[in-house]
Formats: sequence, C-alpha cells, structure tokens
Amino acid sequence: MSIRVVVVDDQDLVRTGLVMIVNAHPDFEVVGEAADGLAAIELVTRLRPDVLLIDIRMPGLDGVEVTRRLAGPGVADPVAVVVITTFDSDDYVLGAVRAGARGFLLKDAGPALLIQAIQAAADGEALIAPSVTPRLLATLVDRAPGPVSQPVDRLTPREEEVLVLVAKGGTNAEIAQELFISLTTVKTHVAALMAKLGVRNRVEIAMWAYQTHRV
Repeated sequence: MSIRVVVVDDQDLVRTGLVMIVNAHPDFEVVGEAADGLAAIELVTRLRPDVLLIDIRMPGLDGVEVTRRLAGPGVADPVAVVVITTFDSDDYVLGAVRAGARGFLLKDAGPALLIQAIQAAADGEALIAPSVTPRLLATLVDRAPGPVSQPVDRLTPREEEVLVLVAKGGTNAEIAQELFISLTTVKTHVAALMAKLGVRNRVEIAMWAYQTHRV
C-alpha cells in the first residue's frame, strides 16, 4: 500500500520538483498539492494523507503554524509532517519541531534524504537534517525554561539504552540491530518512553535526552 503524501510549497518550480521526486518512488504517491498554508490545511483535512511535506515560508499561514494546527499539542489525530526549507535558522528549526514536525530538511538535502525523511515520518519515526541536528539539540538545552520534569515511573535500563539511541538519531531497525532485539520490542520501548516522558514523538524524546544530559 502506497504512502500518501501532500506537497505544499509556494514556489511552483520547487513544488513540481518535489512532486516528481516523491512520485518517482514506487511506494509513495502524491495525492494533493497546495501553494499556501490555508489550502494545505483544507487538503490535509479532506484527504488525510500519511505525510505532509511542507515549506516553512509561505504567504498566509507559514509552515510552522500549519504544522501546529495539524500536528501540534492537543491535536486529536495529528498528521506526520516533514518541513523542508532553504532557511537554515535555529528559530525555524526549533519552531517546526516544537509545533510537532517529525522531520526537518534543507532543500539542498537531496532526493535520497527526502525519501528517507518521508518514510521515517510515515513509520512514526523522525529525521532532522544531519547538518542541523547537533545545533538544534544544543539550542534546545540552552533555551530550556527550567528544570526538566522527571518521569513518575523510572525508566528501565533497556528504556535508557533505547532513549540514548533514539537521541543519536537511530531508526527502529538500527536500534533493534544494535541491542539484538526485535523491531516490535523496539517500538514497544519507544511507546513506553513517550508515555513516561509525556512527549509526542521521537524528536521530543531526543530533546529530553539532551536536556537531562543522557547524551
């Protein structure tokens, strides 16, 4: 079954290129396109794609606000969002991640990384462009408002191991291989981490790990 994708970018040439890259993958299908944030919300609400691929800077609602409305805190059925932009800015990256994005890529990332990010988002994982990940997490630690809340239920030793590997950007498959456990077991541990830490996705797991100096 194909992964259904909506592509949103206000530049026609860029949007066309993204659509071509996504549609060229045998497991992906672009089911809708939009050139602004309001149209993106209407499309996603109507089509319920597996992944929304969206630019940050657009007329009307920008990509961060669209992400917040479709995947942010309190959204009952959040869509998986991958943000893509030409702007390598801490504030843009931070805004997108805090709004609920599962991926953040620069437009020069290349087709292979784009496909990887869409697949990761569809699988419930996360991919932040390698060029911005260390700086993003360092910025999150610097801007932390105060002491990080600790889970009511302590993490198990195995959950601590999974936590560190998630924070280092490991996929479920890579973590399973590293710890010699099944993919299903990794998913169970990741779900337990999200529940115990009170976070919504793997990016926020990584944030918590960095803020508590696990990595």
